[in-house]
Amino acid sequence: MLSLLHIENIAVIESADIQFDGGFNALTGETGAGKSIVIDAIGAIIGERTSRDLIRTGAKSARVEAVFTHLPSLPWFEENGMGPDEDGNLILQREIQPDGKNVCRLAGRLLTVSQLRALGSQLVNIHGQHDGQQLLDERCHLSYLDSFGATEALREDYRAAYDSLAAIQREIAALEMDEAEKSRRIDSLNFQIGELERAGLKAGEEEALSERRSLLRNAGKLIEAVENAHYALSGDEDSEGAAALIATAEYALTPAGEMSGQAAALLERIAELRCAADDVAETLRDLRGSFDFEPGELDEVESRLDVIYRLRKKYGNSVEEMLEYLENCRKELDEIQFSSDTIARLEKNYAQALKNAGARAKALSDARHQAAEALQTRIQSELAQLDMPKVRFQVEFAAVGGKNGLDETGMDAVQFLMSANVGEALKPIQKIASGGELARIMLALKNVLAENDDVTTLVFDEVDTGVSGRAAQKVAEKMADVAGHKQVLCVTHLPQIAAMADVHFSVEKGESKGRTFTAVERLSRDRRKEELARLTSGEHVTIAALESAGELLDGAQTYKKGKSRP
Repeated sequence: MLSLLHIENIAVIESADIQFDGGFNALTGETGAGKSIVIDAIGAIIGERTSRDLIRTGAKSARVEAVFTHLPSLPWFEENGMGPDEDGNLILQREIQPDGKNVCRLAGRLLTVSQLRALGSQLVNIHGQHDGQQLLDERCHLSYLDSFGATEALREDYRAAYDSLAAIQREIAALEMDEAEKSRRIDSLNFQIGELERAGLKAGEEEALSERRSLLRNAGKLIEAVENAHYALSGDEDSEGAAALIATAEYALTPAGEMSGQAAALLERIAELRCAADDVAETLRDLRGSFDFEPGELDEVESRLDVIYRLRKKYGNSVEEMLEYLENCRKELDEIQFSSDTIARLEKNYAQALKNAGARAKALSDARHQAAEALQTRIQSELAQLDMPKVRFQVEFAAVGGKNGLDETGMDAVQFLMSANVGEALKPIQKIASGGELARIMLALKNVLAENDDVTTLVFDEVDTGVSGRAAQKVAEKMADVAGHKQVLCVTHLPQIAAMADVHFSVEKGESKGRTFTAVERLSRDRRKEELARLTSGEHVTIAALESAGELLDGAQTYKKGKSRP
């Protein structure tokens, strides 16, 4: 559960520490006092999208920290190798910076926002006013049913089969063309294949030709340089080169080498120079002999590179890409020329894939129908507890409109129907449900869905909109029931709901030193009476209103004791 929430520099909250308890926690306050900011902070700490606009004016950054305790072993912990500390505390932090960057940590270790979001989805469920609008969107109904029926494994099996079926269908569609189009494509492919084959391209050819062209363009300078270097070392008939002069020096110093150690050392070095000079001279002679430049070769190389350049403009950025393009053209030509055989083979595969997908769709649909029966019963029971005993709720199935009666979700189109009054026909929820009815139906649905997950904390953000009187009391009792096995945090304007809470917080806005601030106060019983009286009577709280508030608290306590809640 969420034990502690620290908020710093978020909107009008400069700093606040809220210590929640297990069970039912309620937050009340005037409109605009900052209750939604608390919910925004909880959303931030579980990885929901945030905005730099949340940062309090003048602050360098905003920060939220939360401590979760008494957590079950969540899949995220094993997947990421992180979890609660030795005391069982899970400490999360998120810092929001003005440049839009977020720094997220778990017990000091950095997390990505996506990691935080994945963990947060296993820690907290936030249900807001917009959830009622989702209930009106029949596209969401199937996902609600699948969530209740825990059909994930069946859906994954079906989706794999459907994807295989769709892939074969795309292959068949690519091969199916009229004869005129087929003839045009064959002509185009034959032309491209012929042009590339006549070019006789070879991998690495362009690089080799470019290197050869550079060599040919500088052939005269290269030959002159090599010949001059060879002449300097070897000389000619009229003059001695450096190698011969070094040999003469060696011959001259040889007698002295027998008489002086220093001379002998110098003689050795001169001998090394002679050997090196002779070796370089020989290498230069071989290099000059290796030059095999032919007249007109440069023109031939330039012409070949021009052919490659023109082909590159049409078929690829390199010889390798053009060769790959050629191979693809050959394959496509074969496929078209033998398309009838290929289509026949694919159609056989398609029939098998369709049978496979259909079987998996049927298994998924059967599971959904079973889940629908159970969901209808559970929702009816929940609605009866929410003072809607006459309302009928039903899950309607229809065939999807996709090819072969299948789409990516299966074979079922699902819609929630209801009848608000005795004798009225079942109709789509979006056509007949009022705001108060939607709020209670969504509460019933969320309560039922929450029974199947490990999330320990449920947050309700003003989901009681449009509810009043006796219905409000029933909603309050239902939330108290939910709080018997989940931690519940609820932002509300209804005194009946606030009175039912185990812990009541007041969110109040004030001014100090020319700045607006919001404070969160944990209320005593006397302060709860004052707050409930304010919710009931408005600004002018009377003694009668205070007495009525006390009766609300006593009645709530009696109800919870009757439910054997602590």
